Formats: sequence, structure tokens, C-alpha cells
Amino acid sequence: MTWWSRSLEVLEWRLKLGNFEFSILSCIEFLILVGIVFLFASLARRLFHLRVLSRTGISPTLQDALARFTGYLVIVIGGFVSLQIMGIQLGNLAFLVGALGLGLGFGLQNIINNFVSGLIILIERPIQVGDRIEVSGLEGDVVEINARSTNIVTNNNITIIVPNSEFISSRVVNWSHGDRKVRIPIPVGVAY
Repeated sequence: MTWWSRSLEVLEWRLKLGNFEFSILSCIEFLILVGIVFLFASLARRLFHLRVLSRTGISPTLQDALARFTGYLVIVIGGFVSLQIMGIQLGNLAFLVGALGLGLGFGLQNIINNFVSGLIILIERPIQVGDRIEVSGLEGDVVEINARSTNIVTNNNITIIVPNSEFISSRVVNWSHGDRKVRIPIPVGVAY
């Protein structure tokens, strides 16, 4: 028996977990499939951004958000297809996926809230990059709007990262929404 046949024998050794049997070789195949899915998702995101979204004329931040969403969608679909190729029936995992989804839902509630709020901001556009805003007692210029948070630079040149849910749940004053000219009051003390 050569080393090659012995290593193939080890790789094809079958493990049983409930009704599902797998081998080390099938786990390696699954990891290769997942790698291909991530590579394809990255390629699809870039191509969708460069070939489709760049020609639409929508704002660059919304283009980036839509391209990221496309990449996430490809990853989810590719993950389901990879599990089906490996012979894992998703119906058998329904209870496990449901429990995992419930736990993730409670654990990631704030992150999902900020992500959905970011999508609402990018679609409705109540604030844009360059706007002078005031939210939750904080005043500054919007320099970047991401999917989860927005970066605001104050008059003291301090960058503050504000979660996007703040813009949906609290009062926002947009000083430059209709016109870029903004009046900033500066109190000056004068001695008698």
C-alpha cells in the first residue's frame, strides 16, 4: 500500500452525524465551494457596481450599498446551493436554523436596526454628504454615509460616528437641505 492510497483512505473515512454521513474529503470539497462562492460574490459585486450602477446616475453611497447587498445575496444563494451539493437537506436543518436565527435576531438587533436605517437614509436621502446637520445635540457636517453609521465632522474637526438609527428615531435638523448657505451664530463676549 502506497502513501497515496493510504492518504485517500483516510480522506474517505466516513463519519456519521444523525442521518448525515460525511468524510474529510467532502469537508474539503465544501470549503472549496464556499471559497468559490465568496470569490464569485466579490466579482459579482464589482461587476454590478462598475457595469450597471455607475451608469444609473444615483449617488455613489447608494451605489455602494446596492453593490454590497448584491454580494450578500450571492453569498446566501451560493451557501444554500453549496449545502445542497454536499447532500445536506435544508429541511432537516429547519429547527437548527430557526433557533440560530432567533438567537442572532436578538443578538444583532441593534446592528440590523442600524443597517435598515442606513438603507432608508440612502433611499429617502433626508441627509447627504456635505449637509450641515444637528442630531441628538450634535452639530456638524456629514462627510460619509455608510450602511451602519454616518460620520460627522464638528466645528472642532472631530469626527463622530453616529449610528444610522439615530437619524430615523430622533429629530434631525438639516441646516443645508434646500440651500448650501448656512448661518452659524458665534457668541462674542464684550467687556463693559
